Amino acid sequence: MQFTATKEDGSQVSYRDGKRWLWFTGHLFVLVPILTFLLYFVLEKNPAVVLIPFLFVFAFIPFMDWIVGEDPHNPPEDVVPAMSADKFYDQVAYSHIPLHYIMFIATVWFVGTQDLPVWAIIMLLLGVGTLNGNAINLGHELGHKTDKLNRFMAKMALGVVGYGHFTVEHNRGHHVHVSTPEDCASGRMGESVYAFALRELPGAFKGGWAHEAKRLRNKGLPLFHWENEILQVYALTTVIALALVAWVGWAVLPFIIAHHFISWYGLTQVNYIEHYGLLRQKRENGKYEPCQPHHSWNTNHIVSNLTQIHLQRHSDHHANPMRPYQALRNFPDLPRLPSGYPGCLALAAIPPLWFKTMDPKVMTWAKGDITRVNVCPKAKERLCQRYGQTENAATA
Repeated sequence: MQFTATKEDGSQVSYRDGKRWLWFTGHLFVLVPILTFLLYFVLEKNPAVVLIPFLFVFAFIPFMDWIVGEDPHNPPEDVVPAMSADKFYDQVAYSHIPLHYIMFIATVWFVGTQDLPVWAIIMLLLGVGTLNGNAINLGHELGHKTDKLNRFMAKMALGVVGYGHFTVEHNRGHHVHVSTPEDCASGRMGESVYAFALRELPGAFKGGWAHEAKRLRNKGLPLFHWENEILQVYALTTVIALALVAWVGWAVLPFIIAHHFISWYGLTQVNYIEHYGLLRQKRENGKYEPCQPHHSWNTNHIVSNLTQIHLQRHSDHHANPMRPYQALRNFPDLPRLPSGYPGCLALAAIPPLWFKTMDPKVMTWAKGDITRVNVCPKAKERLCQRYGQTENAATA
C-alpha cells in the first residue's frame, strides 16, 4: 500500500511500508509451541523437544538478529498521519491476541495430559511463559490508545496472563516517573535483574491498584466495582483458568499460576533493560526534565522488532507515547542496546556479564559523570570508587 501526502511546498511524497505484512511475524510465537507439541508425538514422545520454545526465544531470535541486522529507516514524517490512521495496523495487533490464547490453552492441555519429567515442564514454562509475555506487549500498544475498542482489546490481551494492573500503572505511573529513582519500573545501574524484580513486581502491583482506586474514587465509586479495569482482567483470567481446570483437572492449576508468573517476569526483564541506569535530571524547581528519546535504550534489530511490534524503538515511544508502533522512529546518538530484547534478556540473566557490557555504555551516555546516572543505592559506593568519583550518585 502506498501512503501519499502533500508537503508544505506543495510537492507530493509517496511511501510504501516494506514492513506492512511482516508485522504478522509475531504469529511465529504461537506456531513454535504448537509445532513443538506435534513434533513430540512424531518423535514418540521424546521430552527433549520441549526445549524448542525456550531455544527459539533465547537462541534463535538473537542469532537471527545478528544475521539480519538492524533497520535505522524511518517513514517520511509527512505520511505518518496517514499511517497512524490506517486501521490495518490495529488489526495486526488484534490478530495476535486469539493466537496467544490458543498457545496458552494448548500448552495447559499438553502438560495436563502428557507424562512429562519435571525438567521438561520447567523448560516449557520458561519458553512458553516468556513467549506469552508478548501478550502484555500487545496490551501495552493498544492500552495507549483512547478509544473503547482498543482499550477493550488491550484488556483481552492482558487477560491471557492475568496482568490486569499493567495498563493502569504503565500509563499513569511508569510514563510519569520513567528514568527516575521514583519509578519502580526503571532499572538502576549496579542492580541485577533479580533484585529489580523484587522491587518492580510488587511496586507495579501496588501502583496499579493505587491509581485505579484514585480513578474510581474521583467518580464516586468504590474500589470493588464492575468498572474497576484491573478486576475486569482478573475476572477474565480466572474464568479461563477455572474452565481449564474443569477440562483438564486440578493438577494443571500450579502450572497455570507459574505460567502467568513467568509471563509477568518476562515483562519485568524487559522493563529492566529499557531504562537501565538512565536518569532524567532534576531542575531547580524540583521537577524532572521532560522525557526525551535519550532516556530510553533503543535497538533497531529487525527480527525481534517485527515479533514485538517495534517495542524496541522505545526511545521514541517514551518521548511520544501516543505515536503508534508502525510510525516509531530511530534517532541518531541514542543509547543503544547490544542486541534485540531476547538477546539482552539472556545477557541480563547473568548479572556479571550484563554489568560488564552495559555499565560502560551507561557511563559513556552520562559522559563519565556517575552523578548523572540512576544508581542502585547498595552499589553506589562501589560504583563511585570504580568510576573515580566520591560524590553522591542519584539514588532513591
